[in-house]
Amino acid sequence: MEKQTVINWGIIGCGDVTEVKSGPAYQKVDNFKLTAVMRRNADLAKDYAQRHNVEKHYADANALINDPYIDAIYIATPPDTHKSLGLLVAAAGKPCCIEKPLAPTLQESQTLLAAFDEAKVPLFVAYYRRSLPRFEKVKALLDNGDIGVIRHINWHLSAPASELDKSKQTNWRTDKAVAPGGYFDDLASHGLNLFAHLLGDFEQVKGISLNQQGLYSAIDAVSACWMHKNGITGAGSWNFGTGARHDNVVIYGSEGEIEFSIFDDTVINIRSHSKQREIYIEHPENVQFYHVQNIRDQLIDGMPHPSNGASAVHTSWVMDQILSDVIV
Repeated sequence: MEKQTVINWGIIGCGDVTEVKSGPAYQKVDNFKLTAVMRRNADLAKDYAQRHNVEKHYADANALINDPYIDAIYIATPPDTHKSLGLLVAAAGKPCCIEKPLAPTLQESQTLLAAFDEAKVPLFVAYYRRSLPRFEKVKALLDNGDIGVIRHINWHLSAPASELDKSKQTNWRTDKAVAPGGYFDDLASHGLNLFAHLLGDFEQVKGISLNQQGLYSAIDAVSACWMHKNGITGAGSWNFGTGARHDNVVIYGSEGEIEFSIFDDTVINIRSHSKQREIYIEHPENVQFYHVQNIRDQLIDGMPHPSNGASAVHTSWVMDQILSDVIV
């Protein structure tokens, strides 16, 4: 797109994620203005617009996408709508940020990337951890050789079944038709995408998954192993029916290890042969702020964003490989 002083954004989908995590960032970042929002419920769209001081509100996605005053679109809807909405934005020739995961399947993710490539407009994906200072510090420690040559990474994420899970009420995050991988789709994608950023792309991936609890249609237990293109090995396990919550990543090097969490607000632990230290870096109030700021830096200043369509498709491929062996 041509260099502009102000880029007017429209948001499709005004759910919880846009209230604090992402929406306000599009108002705070220099050269960006949140000009319009859309929700199928017109009253809720109006309510969001009034509370967040947004000029326009729509109940129809097409109307927002084709509004001549809107320069770029942020799609913050459930994954099963990403393809249809994303293709409309690509056809309109407008830059777009899509919530993660990019789409429920690898094929849909590839279709979206191809559409934006053909339209020659940028596609960003909200894997915002690639832009957070805490995880950029982890990357700097690894790149600087603080734990020597990197050998292996391990991530375990588990949590008890929620009251919503037990109630068997409608929840798109555990509906196989919307998110075949259940909470794995919603949560594991963040970490796997970050690992490619920290350690390089994946080369080989294997996994096994099943539904252990029978509380919903999607799977709830996943285990995987992999190798990055540089020979670093990895393993992960995700279970959403355990007695306690755990979120623990350990990266092992030839001279030490680094431990941190993907979701929990914890310190970075660095342990080596000679010393142990902790580093705490607070996340911003609007956790997607730096992600959105990096979008601005690409659109205005031409600086490449760390989370684009291609890197998101790679994550979709990794997840597709992990979920390729489902035990029924």
